[in-house]
Amino acid sequence: MNDMAYEQTLTIGGMHCAGCVSRVQKVLGSVPGVTDAQVNLITNNATVLSSTNLGFAVLKAAVERAGFTAALPTREVPKGEPLWPILIAALLTLPLVLQMVSSPLMLPGWAQALLAGAVQLGFGWRFVKAGFGSLRAGAASMDVLVALGSWAAFLLSLYDLYAGGPLYFESPALVITLVMFGHFLEGRARRETGAAIRALAELQPFEALVRRNGAERLTKLADLRVGDLIVTRPGERVAVDGVLAEGAGALDVSHLTGESLPVDAAPGSKVMAGAINLSSLLVVRAERVGAETTLSQMIRLVEDAQAQKPALQKLADRISAVFVPVVLVLALVTWCGWWLAGASQAKAILNAVSVLVIACPCALGLATPAAIMAGVGVAARHGILIRDTDVLAHAGSVKAVVFDKTGTLTEGHPKLVATLGEHPDQVLARAAALQAGSLHPLARAVLAASGPAMKAEGLHDLPGQGVAGTFDGRELRLGSAALLEELGLSKGALAADEARLMQDGSTVAWLMQVTPEPLVLGLLGFADMMRPDAQAAVAGLRKRGMRTVLLSGDNEGSVAKLAADVGIDEFHASVLPADKAAFVGKLHAAGCVVMVGDGVNDAPALASADIGIAMGEGTDIAMQSAGITLMRSDVGLVSAALDISTRIQRRIWQGLGWAFVFNAVGLPLAAAGMLSPMFAGGAMAFSSLAVVLNALSLRGWRPVISG
Repeated sequence: MNDMAYEQTLTIGGMHCAGCVSRVQKVLGSVPGVTDAQVNLITNNATVLSSTNLGFAVLKAAVERAGFTAALPTREVPKGEPLWPILIAALLTLPLVLQMVSSPLMLPGWAQALLAGAVQLGFGWRFVKAGFGSLRAGAASMDVLVALGSWAAFLLSLYDLYAGGPLYFESPALVITLVMFGHFLEGRARRETGAAIRALAELQPFEALVRRNGAERLTKLADLRVGDLIVTRPGERVAVDGVLAEGAGALDVSHLTGESLPVDAAPGSKVMAGAINLSSLLVVRAERVGAETTLSQMIRLVEDAQAQKPALQKLADRISAVFVPVVLVLALVTWCGWWLAGASQAKAILNAVSVLVIACPCALGLATPAAIMAGVGVAARHGILIRDTDVLAHAGSVKAVVFDKTGTLTEGHPKLVATLGEHPDQVLARAAALQAGSLHPLARAVLAASGPAMKAEGLHDLPGQGVAGTFDGRELRLGSAALLEELGLSKGALAADEARLMQDGSTVAWLMQVTPEPLVLGLLGFADMMRPDAQAAVAGLRKRGMRTVLLSGDNEGSVAKLAADVGIDEFHASVLPADKAAFVGKLHAAGCVVMVGDGVNDAPALASADIGIAMGEGTDIAMQSAGITLMRSDVGLVSAALDISTRIQRRIWQGLGWAFVFNAVGLPLAAAGMLSPMFAGGAMAFSSLAVVLNALSLRGWRPVISG
């Protein structure tokens, strides 16, 4: 049995509303072999999952049967609807509108019929075609409403022109023009919401200068290989993720981290694709290329998040699916009601037309995707990746924030915090000589504190105990207290210093001399330092009424000290990974829980929390388990991530609320004869535009770091 799932993405043309989305999803879902189809109104993309490898032609034919177009996605920005048809329709409609303002401008009936007919047949036919396609697909879109409304008003006016009754040619012409203009504005606004994705995609160059076998040549990105040496000149963008092999200088990495200040890179430094070389020539050894770079993964994560449908959007889709049929029934009831009440046939039809025109479900379908596109995009520009849009529903009701210790509230790597002995400078120099060339984290801490060091002779490891070597005529050992006891040496006055350091959670290493005479030379203390922003970040969360908790597998001394220094409400030490997840589960009883971590051992807790937030320098497993990833390891961004998530959710509610209120007010007014088709068309276009513009206001958001 073949359980493999095939995925294919199509770019859909001709969609305008939630009804269009439902229609495309329905026809794609009916194709044999398709297991799921998701369509995004903002990106105009359809993602199709199938149990068999369906060809593009099969899916394209299904989409075209529903009245839309399908193409393979490209990196080109969709152009949207052209403006010229709208301008022509407006010029043809303008004389019909002016005659309503001034009697001397009144046109003869045949002229009105010609102008309105040109608009109706030249530009209104698209709604007939699209509406017929939706009915053939077993659904009714907003195009059905526009087509029925405009043609009913136009044919009624033609009949009245023959019978000598009142003419309403301006109404169908103006409705079509306004709907076309509304589509134009919506399309333009939707393309604006995708600006963040396009900006990220443009950060990656199309080619790179590669050094192979001593020669340098421009190579397309698709042809780069792991291990290639990528030459990056000043002002150019790095094409791969890798390690700096030659050169040194400053890099602008703001696109990935949101950090405005450049970072310094030296040989051995990690470099990410898209970073701008601000200084001298750099040579990067490629470790990740093409789709595997952090930038490419970031683009995919944001695209996936923007394509997701939270529960609110699924509710809106279900409502939209039945909305048009209900409106058709309401229009029929309006026509019958006015006719039975004694109104003229023309009056009854015009009121029914107003109901059809004002009831466009576009605003309902645009509210959620527009807010998600704008909000997720602006968050990504500031180093906050929202991978799972379901977290948006919880951001406004967070009661507790649980932090991991190492790599989250601390920097994740040890620093030398104490050098003790009769001659501390000599202790540091001799320890550095024993650690020269070592990649051990404690060795790096010693070398970072001492600077360049002479290398001891005869260096060799003492498994489980430390390292040995000869320096300056002395045979030295650097290691644990167990090694010191094995050599029979006394800690002396340094025993109290050791106890104090260990009480604070520091790791201790002893420097010993074996020859010319055995003695203890000194003591080195190492600690994983608190992040400089941790205290302010925790204070900011507590100010917002959130309970803060520290969970760590470390010893109680180090966890207690960090909790006190940072200002955490409560802490728990020596906690196993499974226990972290269980603890997060218990906190659910008090409300929404956020888990912030960075390591493999945090993955279960990140996945079980309502909102999992992974630090950007953490492991891939942690980031895959979390709904939000912080590309800059700044704990202050936790509060900012919750803030933008809350704002996105608020915009969704506002958009859906506006759409419901608009229809709740507009439909009765239209049915009561208080809105002409002309004003109904204008109100419909304004409704959709208002929802999109409200969502676009998120693009001005800037993170306010806690504290």
